[in-house]
Amino acid sequence: MSTDEWLVDTRDSYDAVASSYAAQVRNSISGDAHRHAALVVLADDVRLAGGGPVVDIGCGPGQVTAYLHGLGVDAFGIDLSPEMIAVARRDHPDLRFEVGSMTDLRLDDASVAGLIAWWSLIHVPDDVMPTVLRHFHRVLLPGAPLQVGFHVGETARLKTKGYGGHAMKVTVHRRQPDRVISWLRDAGFSVDAQWLCELDKQVPQAFLFAHRLP
Repeated sequence: MSTDEWLVDTRDSYDAVASSYAAQVRNSISGDAHRHAALVVLADDVRLAGGGPVVDIGCGPGQVTAYLHGLGVDAFGIDLSPEMIAVARRDHPDLRFEVGSMTDLRLDDASVAGLIAWWSLIHVPDDVMPTVLRHFHRVLLPGAPLQVGFHVGETARLKTKGYGGHAMKVTVHRRQPDRVISWLRDAGFSVDAQWLCELDKQVPQAFLFAHRLP
């Protein structure tokens, strides 16, 4: 599948489920101590590095962006899906949201003081991951923190039905942390910490905390 094909499928799928997805995740952070703690760590890391804007890549309906804003972070969101961005702007009218792709990130070099990508890399094919992470490195200030969250495993499956029962066509990649860590290091990041969560559930989750090397 070409880059254009999987991006179009991902965009169209999330356009279709935007409202249902937003309803499902609206309060997902306040009810999850691990996600709350991870965002507190990111907010603290940004402040310790001197502050500045933080971009939420694959922001969806904006719940993570808004939570970071509530922690005192100058956060804004970018998502591939225009419908997701429309929901984010509706639900969080005081925050900045833009349509964009992580494969062609339209941000200036060294223009953000932090970057978060929670469960937005799960649809990126393996061969595209290095390109995406190079974009992340390019837009971050030297020393700035990066945080990613993803499903843990070693399989990829085609998802054909999603939130609210709507039709979707996206490949969901489950990856081992060591593999993602290797990609991050190759892209110019130093990895600071790894959290594994929900280990006894069918699909464990991982957070990686890193920062951009000079």
